[in-house]
Amino acid sequence: MLSSASTPVPAAITAHYGSPGLERVQQWRSLVARLQGQPVPVQLAGVNDFFNRLDFVDDIDVWRQEDYWATPIEFLGIGRGDCEEFALAKYLTLRELGVPDAQLRLHYVKYVPYNQFHMVLSWAAAPQQMPVILDNIDKTIEAATSRRDLIPIYSFNGSNLWTSTAGGQEASVGDSGRLSRWEDWQVRVRGGVMHTP
Repeated sequence: MLSSASTPVPAAITAHYGSPGLERVQQWRSLVARLQGQPVPVQLAGVNDFFNRLDFVDDIDVWRQEDYWATPIEFLGIGRGDCEEFALAKYLTLRELGVPDAQLRLHYVKYVPYNQFHMVLSWAAAPQQMPVILDNIDKTIEAATSRRDLIPIYSFNGSNLWTSTAGGQEASVGDSGRLSRWEDWQVRVRGGVMHTP
């Protein structure tokens, strides 16, 4: 399991991101403490609402890269990010709250209204259950069947990778370790790495 237990000390966070960045990280740690032991729907809502308060800004405008997956500390430190930052931070936080990896998936989708690629997080209590979507564009947690604005491409979690086929079916294509950005992100989270734009 990933853990943000390797959260850098407050002085290091302040040195990288200033007092506002430290305050956001401390609010995150307080959120995790407050939601510990709560029912999963309460955890989903709390985590979704918390991160959706941050600003959406494209990676090229923040990191001067086309696609950079910031860690939650980096995301909270600078207070802005794109869809991957929102989805990944929600994923890690829910994992820390004890939500099983098998119930969570990060989905790479096409967002139809803007004809652009997008990432969202889903949760389902069981594989046969309809998942709900946590998103930074449509901030309401809704069943996946209600999100006709999203076309699935592939999904992954801490152990598996699936591709979406015609008709909305999914096919397992192996281990999520095949995704280099995912592997790099996990290493940086575990190491408490903090980059600045």
